[in-house]
Parts: sequence; structure tokens; C-alpha cells
Amino acid sequence: MLQGILHYAHYLLEGSIDKNETVIDATCGNGYDTLFLSNVVGKNGHVLAFDIQDDAIIATKQKLEENNRTNVSVIQDSHANLQAYIPTNEFLIGGAVFNLGYLPKSDKSIVTKGQSTINAINTILQYLKTSGLIVLVVYHGHEGGEEEKQIVLKHVMKLNQRKYHVLRYGFINQRNNPPFIIAIQKR
Repeated sequence: MLQGILHYAHYLLEGSIDKNETVIDATCGNGYDTLFLSNVVGKNGHVLAFDIQDDAIIATKQKLEENNRTNVSVIQDSHANLQAYIPTNEFLIGGAVFNLGYLPKSDKSIVTKGQSTINAINTILQYLKTSGLIVLVVYHGHEGGEEEKQIVLKHVMKLNQRKYHVLRYGFINQRNNPPFIIAIQKR
């Protein structure tokens, strides 16, 4: 059976992340992926959850509190700046997730941007463990979304195939710019 976009994103991440690892939610939004990652890494693992919006930070912290999660650092900053939050050069990231676009039920003029996303991807790739995954859920049906989609696709298509596998997964017969997944696995 085919899986929906979000279920498939979680399936991929769950299959590649180990307990006790540090992972990244590059766009924590309403906290659903942050909570999911918190469960996957377990109480001795850690999640770095980023967002630039007050509403996202508040919603994520509330969701974590409601679920008694303490293994998450919620960081109000752009994912483009995540290098500043990596403690050492030997640090390994178990996996990462992005939801590109805007925060649902919020200000639709605040959106992720192609260049900041590429900066974050490149930083994560430097620290990603072997067989680790970066999963990007690409929502592109908003103003600026098509441009970001093209910038990100162009970048990931150029990643060295000897070092990375890059997958695109999405439904092609749905209306209104259906979201799709880009998954990058370090070899």
C-alpha cells in the first residue's frame, strides 16, 4: 500500500535513526515532527528543533510539555544558522527533517527560502552519519514555493552520487501542487 507523504517521511526517518542519537527538526512548526523525533531517539537521545516564528516555538514547546518530553532543545533561529548549535567537529547527526513552505494557520508571508534551506542541508550533510537521512517535505503551492522547489531540486540533483542517494517521492495525479518528499541518504 502506498503511504501518504507525512507517513512516508516518518517511515524513512524511523528506519534510519537509532536510539540515543541527536537529530534535527529544521522547521519545527506545530511540533508534530519534533515530538515524533523525540520518541524515535528515546529519552537519552536529543532533538534540535528550529523555527524562526514565535507561534511555532510556542506550539512546539506546548506539545512537548503536554507529552512530558525533555530531550528537545527548541531554538528560535533559522535552520540556516544551525552550524552555531553543533558542539564539535566530531559531532554526528542521526537524521533531519524539513517541512518547506509556511506554518499552517499562521502568517503565509513567512516562508522557507531556497538558499537558507540549501545552507542547512549542506551543514547537516557535513555531520550526518553514514546511512543517515535528511527528509524534506516540499510544500510548494504558495507564493515563492515554486522558486524554492526549483532551487532545492537543482541543488540536490547535483549531489555526488558516490556520496549520496537522493530520492523523490510524491503523488503525480493530485491537484493543487501536491507536496512531495526529497530524501538524501549519506552513503
